[in-house]
Amino acid sequence: MDILNSVLSQSLTLSNVFFVAAGIFLGYVVGAIPGLGKVTAAAIAIPLTYAMNPVSAIGFLVGIAKGSTAGNAVSAILINTPGEPSSVPTAMDGYPLSKRGQGMKAMKVALLASTFGDFCSTWLLIFLTAPLASIAVQIGKVELTAILIFAMTFIAALSGKSLSKGLISGMIGITLASVGLEVETGTPRMTFGSLLVYDGLPLIAIAIGIVAVAEMVLQLEEKKNSDGTAPTLTFEKGEQSNLTRSDIKTIAPTVARGTLIGAGIGLLPGLGAAIASFASYGATRKLSKDPDSFGRGNIQGVAAAESADNAVIPASLITLFALGIPGSVIAAILAAGFTMHGIIPGPLMMRENPDFMLGLFGSMLLASVLMLVIGWVGMRFFARVISIPFTYLFSGVIFFSVVGAYLQGGGVFGVFVMVAFGIIGYFLKRFDFSFVTFIIGFIIGPQLELAVRQSIIITRGRSIWEYPLALLFGVVTIVVLISMAMSTYKRVSKGGDSSETPT
Repeated sequence: MDILNSVLSQSLTLSNVFFVAAGIFLGYVVGAIPGLGKVTAAAIAIPLTYAMNPVSAIGFLVGIAKGSTAGNAVSAILINTPGEPSSVPTAMDGYPLSKRGQGMKAMKVALLASTFGDFCSTWLLIFLTAPLASIAVQIGKVELTAILIFAMTFIAALSGKSLSKGLISGMIGITLASVGLEVETGTPRMTFGSLLVYDGLPLIAIAIGIVAVAEMVLQLEEKKNSDGTAPTLTFEKGEQSNLTRSDIKTIAPTVARGTLIGAGIGLLPGLGAAIASFASYGATRKLSKDPDSFGRGNIQGVAAAESADNAVIPASLITLFALGIPGSVIAAILAAGFTMHGIIPGPLMMRENPDFMLGLFGSMLLASVLMLVIGWVGMRFFARVISIPFTYLFSGVIFFSVVGAYLQGGGVFGVFVMVAFGIIGYFLKRFDFSFVTFIIGFIIGPQLELAVRQSIIITRGRSIWEYPLALLFGVVTIVVLISMAMSTYKRVSKGGDSSETPT
């Protein structure tokens, strides 16, 4: 009863409900607009949470992530323009349904599947975080070093098209994380005599620059929707827009299977929502009695993709909460939000901030419920959002990026950092270097450096066989490197592009 009272007293306050609902609403708007996504929105919104209490702040950011993931289905279904790669399977069946005058039905299926997947995956996060954190607390520095190296290698292998480029991006992030005063001796490193970087480079300004600014420059360069013309939308009325009991019965097992697939893939760092969405869609099509109907307007295809897509986000936070290792770019952005509010993600969060964690879990469940309510009531409004001209969108994103970098980056210096990393982010994305591993490397860099230093001291005069867990992760890391190298060699020997992702 004490736990329940703590959850309710923090998550159901008027202010917290308002901020979580605001995050969901903003996320839906951002998700519905082609070219934007949860990462861009969350990066820009972090500075807005400065004056909030920690529970409302992280609840607001989680609401943006959840809402935008569900909102991506809007543009995918109505105008065949997925907001993110994970929404491509949704468009494959959602858009044909829309062309048949059943776009609203497809959006309802997507919303119900998204909510169910997100709600169940959130419960998985709640149940697994504490047990994994209790195990993680007992892990020594040697084991932690091996786990961090494995995580970086695994994420680098799966977050980009090239393992080598992913590792390079991660190493650059780790290197830049060492700027400032050295953690043990206080010696300045790579400061070039500037006092502004003695505390390190501002994480928020870097995240905004490398995610939001770089993405907007790419969008501007490609001139997506830059002519300002609004897409033609058709909203049907009557029976075609309603979900029948037969429809619910048809999609129920599909949604359950998609949720399991999405949650399972979300647990593994670096895989991401796109893989979960395609895997769920492929499994559903393979198990269907009429596989030829997929791609022509089958509501099961929409349900499979959206349930898996939305189940990934809560599951991907498990490694962040339990181990302090962000397994995805949105987890890395949320880690920046935690840090700004004085909370260090990792296994000690449950012990040092129990009330905050309980309030956060309650806020995440609240976000799932509000996602259904806000999405259902505002469905037609969010559909109209996709007609916003890109020129207005670009101006708004750049304005909020500058304001956020100024407030959280140390004034004008933060704006310069944002611009610099906007340029870096542009080239990372343009040449297929993984900005995901860059951000994650920057965040875990100080933790990895300290763990390596302490491991060197601990292991003096000892055999490596005394650390079986560290040895296991070391072997797995080598296996990942060898398998990726062999995969690249086979593609090159066959005359393929060595930068393509292996199947």
